[in-house]
Amino acid sequence: VYRFSDFKTNEYRSLKGGETYEHFEENPMIGYRGCARYLAEPDAFALEIEALKLVRQKFSNVWGMVPFVRSVSELEGVILLLRGQGLEPGPEFKLWMMAELPTNVLLLDEYLDAGIDGVSIGSNDLTQLVLGVDRDNERLAAMFDERDPAVLKAIEQVVRKCKARGVSVSICGQAPSVYPELTRSLVEWGITSVSVSPDMIGQTRSILHQAETGMVPVS
Repeated sequence: VYRFSDFKTNEYRSLKGGETYEHFEENPMIGYRGCARYLAEPDAFALEIEALKLVRQKFSNVWGMVPFVRSVSELEGVILLLRGQGLEPGPEFKLWMMAELPTNVLLLDEYLDAGIDGVSIGSNDLTQLVLGVDRDNERLAAMFDERDPAVLKAIEQVVRKCKARGVSVSICGQAPSVYPELTRSLVEWGITSVSVSPDMIGQTRSILHQAETGMVPVS
């Protein structure tokens, strides 16, 4: 599943020549990024779609995922751009969506109805937007915690809703790699898959096996 690009303006500005094209933003975390950028710059997004189409000529099982979706209408607009470039969501091309904003949690049914085949929970962005904590701000680092009850409730709601509707649901971000107790909860709620950092694959597989079989971890 290929996640379409979601660089923030400060990341683009840090590239060679980036200052010529990227405006300075006070808070790029919630700035000009994600689907809003695709719709504002469809020609640039078309190049990325074309690259994905070239990959799919050899690997037809590569699907797409749209990040940082602020509204259902934005998602519908991006789907129209994909269709215009010959990528029609359906049996041959699955389209996933990142769930990383409170709107994605609160209006998940509407997003799924728009034509989403899978959801990947972005725990990092979801945590910062639920708690109002800038995860790039070192002074607030102690306040950033994916185990906060509000964040856990949001994640659980997404997982259970997707499971009830038969939609694949995964999670990415640091949380499953760092907090085994969260991984066990994800299994209980019905998560389809879990993405972790390479160094945590073995340990996470063990945690998942224990959770799925009801085994008691050995201390």
